[in-house]
Formats: sequence, C-alpha cells, structure tokens
Amino acid sequence: MTSKVHIIGAGVAGLAAATKLAAWGRTVILHEAGRMAGGRCRSYFDQQLGLTIDNGNHLLLACNFAALGYLDRIGSLDALAGPDECLFDFIDLRDGARWTLHPNAGRLPWWIFSEKRRVPGASPLDYLAAARLLLAKDSATVAQALTPRGALWERLWKPVLVSALNTQLDEASARLAAAVVRESLGAGGRAARPRVPKHGLAPAFIDPAVAFLVARGADVRYGDRLRGMRFDDGSVLALDFADRTIALDDGDSVILATPAWTAAELVPGLQTPTKHRAILNAHFAIAPPPGTPLLTGVVGGLAEWLFAFPDRLSVTISAADALIDSARDDIGEKIWREVATIARLGEAPMPPCRIVKEKRATFAATPAQDALRPGVRTHWRNLFLAGDWTQTGLPATIEGAIRSGERAAEFV
Repeated sequence: MTSKVHIIGAGVAGLAAATKLAAWGRTVILHEAGRMAGGRCRSYFDQQLGLTIDNGNHLLLACNFAALGYLDRIGSLDALAGPDECLFDFIDLRDGARWTLHPNAGRLPWWIFSEKRRVPGASPLDYLAAARLLLAKDSATVAQALTPRGALWERLWKPVLVSALNTQLDEASARLAAAVVRESLGAGGRAARPRVPKHGLAPAFIDPAVAFLVARGADVRYGDRLRGMRFDDGSVLALDFADRTIALDDGDSVILATPAWTAAELVPGLQTPTKHRAILNAHFAIAPPPGTPLLTGVVGGLAEWLFAFPDRLSVTISAADALIDSARDDIGEKIWREVATIARLGEAPMPPCRIVKEKRATFAATPAQDALRPGVRTHWRNLFLAGDWTQTGLPATIEGAIRSGERAAEFV
C-alpha cells in the first residue's frame, strides 16, 4: 500500500511541503479549512475598487533562495518584477528628502563610502557599527544592539527592520534582525535586490502551486477543517474532520501547516508563540504616475512602504497594532495624503480605497516569543510542523514559511 502524506493547511508553508512531496512522487492529500488556498498570501477581487488586490503586500529579495526555488518548481518564477541592481528608493516626509540606496553587487561594501549610494546624513562608520547587531546576544533587542538614533537608524534600520520583523525595534529580536541583514545586505547588493509579485500574490505563489499539485494527482480538499487528532504509542493514529475520521495507515505522515494558535489547540503540550503583531495595508484604485518607483520606503509618516502596481498604489504599515481600531475612512485619508506626496500627485482627491487589517499577521518577533517557536519534529514520529511561526531562524516571512514547509517534506 502506498503511504500518504496528509498536509493540514494550504498556506504557503503547506503548499511548499505539498509541491516538494508531489515532485518526488509522493501521494499528497492537502486539507484546507477555507474555500481557497493561500492563507495570508492571497488575492481576491474587491468590488469596491473594481480591482483584484492582495490581502497584504509582500517583498522578496534575491537572497530568498527557498522562495525563488519554490516559484521555479511551480513554473512562476517570471511572476516577479524588480530592478537588475539593488536599488531602494526612499523619501523622508519630514523634510521632503529623496534618495536611492544603492549597494554594490559584491560582498565588499565599498558603497558605504559613496555619498550618492548611502543614506543621506550617515557616515561610513555608522554602517560599520552595525556589526554589533551580528554579534548581539540572543536575548538582546535591536535597539540594544544598535544605536537607536541618528540618520542611519531613522532612514534605514527602522523602515527596513520593522517591516522585516513586524515588531517595534525596542522589543524586536536582534538575533532575527541579524539573520535578515546577514542574508541580504551583509551578502552584498546582488543578494538584496528587491522582488515584487507584479500581478499579485495568487498568480505567483498560489494558483500555479495548486495547478502543479492537481497535475501530479494530489488530492486538494477545500472546506475541510481538522477538528482533532488521535494519538497513541508515539504516533498520530487518526484525523478527525467535521464529517468523518481518517485512520492513518503505517507509513502515513501528517504535516501540520496551520496558524500557531490552531496547532496549539490540536497538538497536546505543543509550545508556540502566544503574542502576535498586526499589519495594515491600504490599496488605492489609481494607476501610479509614469516613473513612480516600484517600491518606495517612507520615513517620518504613517506609511512605511509604497508599492506601485500597474493599476493601484498600495501601502504597507507594519507593527500596526495602534492603528487596528482606527476608523477606516480616517486612516485612509491620512495615508492618502502621504501617498499623494510620495507619488507627486499634489492635491488629488482620494480615489476609492480599501483598508485591509490583519490583527494577528505574524508572531511578535521578540526574543521571548522567538524562544517559544518549535522545530519541525514533534513527540509523535509521523507528525511534523510547518509555518513561519516554527523555528526557521528567520522572522515570519514568505521565505521562512517556504523553508519550513520544505524542511517538513524532507523529514517526511
């Protein structure tokens, strides 16, 4: 009898595990509680805007080898757009200054000695002092490892690391921040080139993955919520769904790729992160003016990053817990005034807008919460974990989610 792998959850982590196993010829059954795959990485048509939008904006980097490998496996590597060089446009709304961060391609960072390439107001010594982040203790925060003031802090570390960790830097883990810096800027500009899904998250990450699975005979089941698992003798014996129980045969395995809070309910004694941070996204139904950069980092405003898609302007605000209860119209108008400045739209009236709030977007990337992240293996020999909340060595990112799913597949 051919052994089966039951994957619970069709978010990016579950899809990464499923496609890896299907590519190896394994029998895969993918159970998704919702009506569609994708989890927090999804696209949908918004009636109010008349556009297909993403629930959140996601930035990848050229160093995200797992994410790029996943896209290559499912045939959608060309769904990403971005510059051939490492270029990040920024604006400081406090004084109107604009600049382009332009690290050189190689590992030797000679770009920090060029005023045209580095952050205005920062000296080469400021960049070299960032080595303290790479040497920080596991218990340290980013603000403890770096000097939390000055041009480099305000104009580079805050916008980049708050968005990467989705946690304010006075409580964010220096260890996780160091992992981001080490793999990106620390590896040279070639590794830090930005990449954005040009037609949305679903066309890049989700729809091709589902098609890949179906083409290889995988069984993809929507509206299939797992209610519980039965354990005995060091193994998962059965999966309880709303309308049936599936008994596992010898050799069958389970990959649990649900949110952390769901996994904690399903697995006895499982330790997971317990605190989470919000992300707010604002989508404006207006095409960007010609010449608008694909991505603009924002300093001194509510907005943190402005994405210029062909049919809309979209803003991401990380660690947005203080904004979650704000009235959507009020917050939309405030963000729009910043967007109009960034995109040089003058006094243009606010176009149709959609505010998307994710209250539990990621785990809080603090040292204490990072220490609660479990590994891929569990006490049960046929049960494995996947998700950006597991111990990937990275904060909660698409790259971390995909690495976790592929690692779970390798253990299976």
